[in-house]
Amino acid sequence: MAKAALASVTQSFLTVEVGGERFALPAADVAEVIRRPAITRVPLGPSSLLGVANLRGAVIPVVSLHSLLGQKGTPPANARVVVIDRGAPVGLAIDRVASLGSAAGEAPGDSAQARLIDLDALLAKDFGSFTRRTQGRQVSAPRVLQEQAADRDTVALVWFAVAGQDFALPLTSVHEVVALPDHVAVVPQADAVMLGVLSLRGQLLPLVSLRGLLGLRTASHGGGTARVVVARIGEGLVGLAIDGMKEILRISSDMIDPVPAILTRGDAEAQIQGICRLEGGQRLVSILSSDHLFRDQALVEQISSQTEKNHDMGTEDGPSHDDEQFIVFQLGGEEYGLPIEAVDEVVRVPEALTRLPKAPAFIEGVMNLRGRVVPVIDQRRRFRFETQGEKRRERIVVVRIDHMQAGFVVDTVSEVLKISQAQLRPTPDLAADGSQVIDRIANIEVEGRMILLLDPRELLDRAEKDLLAAMANDHPKRSAT
Repeated sequence: MAKAALASVTQSFLTVEVGGERFALPAADVAEVIRRPAITRVPLGPSSLLGVANLRGAVIPVVSLHSLLGQKGTPPANARVVVIDRGAPVGLAIDRVASLGSAAGEAPGDSAQARLIDLDALLAKDFGSFTRRTQGRQVSAPRVLQEQAADRDTVALVWFAVAGQDFALPLTSVHEVVALPDHVAVVPQADAVMLGVLSLRGQLLPLVSLRGLLGLRTASHGGGTARVVVARIGEGLVGLAIDGMKEILRISSDMIDPVPAILTRGDAEAQIQGICRLEGGQRLVSILSSDHLFRDQALVEQISSQTEKNHDMGTEDGPSHDDEQFIVFQLGGEEYGLPIEAVDEVVRVPEALTRLPKAPAFIEGVMNLRGRVVPVIDQRRRFRFETQGEKRRERIVVVRIDHMQAGFVVDTVSEVLKISQAQLRPTPDLAADGSQVIDRIANIEVEGRMILLLDPRELLDRAEKDLLAAMANDHPKRSAT
């Protein structure tokens, strides 16, 4: 893979150090040398693939030259990354740059001992047949089957907590759910429920206390669990401060009862459009009406003025029809996303999972989800992560795959996020060779975030889908216990 450099070579070479040895790279292949950037790990990839990184808006794979050369060491903290041109950029993690010379055998110092690297052969060792590729692959959303869309008799809800009580908004009214920022610009002489204005990816949004709107006890919204539900109110978007997001539900419409007449008097009138019965009626969730949350005309005018200022300041168009909505969750310290159309629900992990006889080994157990037997799979094990999440924050993301449901255990679910097409990147070829489950990558530069977007159809292989289908036939439906 690495051969002695010939003195007769007349082209320029970049000499680098890796694990105490020196190697030469043709300078014509080197686009630039950068400090090691923040790297997002890609699961199930080759061991030499450190992950992907952001390079001025482009998503590039970063490969350990230590690993490619068969060395056991890892790049130091102050390592550099040599970006090479292979039709699309690829980063090589090295220890340091030694020199740049006119010939591999004539560089200053000890560079005569540098060995010339055959990059294509090295990369082919871990990534298969690797040839120069051109950019320009189309970034398209995975084809979500029509069956994955919610049925007409099914209602999708975002369930959250406010002042110790359970509330929900229809998912159709929710643009996204994000963390409450540390800094909120206060609007002078505003109504008490107006917390201020926040900036969300260049767009200014009025931030309102949902506690205040609902007349509940006031308290600080701070803390790691506090979130902002960005809701569609009329023609604009408004941020509603909540104490924490709980679950995302898709439930039958017959589980929602009208609000008792005695509760629709006075200030509460029309703010609550229904009561959802969960856990056999033991838990009640009030479903809010986004159209009737703001009935105070003065407050409506304040919000409208903030929305108009937002457009006057030239923020670009607001949400686009081409934006896509994702459920964002954490696994092993990295962020992942699934198209919201593929996600049926997000629920808490039950205290105990039931193990069914003859169930496939990859299934941790099954849970009873309102009468349906849903197999549960630990996604951390499938991605070969050794770390475990906090039990109290773990969630199960219930995904519909080829007419079947499967639940995937994740460390925590953080957001419902709208991502524009301009922020979506194809999975780099090197990463895609090792992990087809990563469909695209969201590169949100303004926040310094990179989210790996999963293709729901690739979460299970064909044999696993067949096993799940057989299990579903054996246990079609059980009554709720």
